[in-house]
This record gives sequence, C-alpha cells and structure tokens, in this order.
Amino acid sequence: MYEVTTSDETKPVLKLTKIWKCRNADCKAWVREEFAVEQQACPICKGPMLRSMRHLPAVQNKIKSQPRKPKSDF
Repeated sequence: MYEVTTSDETKPVLKLTKIWKCRNADCKAWVREEFAVEQQACPICKGPMLRSMRHLPAVQNKIKSQPRKPKSDF
C-alpha cells in the first residue's frame, strides 16, 4: 500500500515573480525576469515577449566563485 500525505511540507512556497512570456498565443515559452536579458526575444519562436507575473517557487541565485589560482613555488 502507498501512503497518501497531504502535508504542507511537501508543497513548495510560491512567490509572486516577474516573468517575460511570449506574446504568441501558440507558444508557451516564458523566463524569469532575473534570468532574462535586455530586449528579450522568445527562446523558442524568436517572437516578442511581454512582462507578466506568475506564482512560482522561490529560487536561490548562487554566486559563482572565482577559480582559484594555483599556488606558486616561489
């Protein structure tokens, strides 16, 4: 038997997030604003994008660390 749980712990916390979505009604592409570039074009159909809002799980932006320089023998 499988146990069915309805605990809130398994559901991600949704946050109102700014996005860019494709204006083409047939295209379902969208991207979070924080990951978009200026003059955003649709990554799928290359059409125009428009700003919108969507409830999405929060993401943490990790800062990429700089590669370490090898130690010198001097």
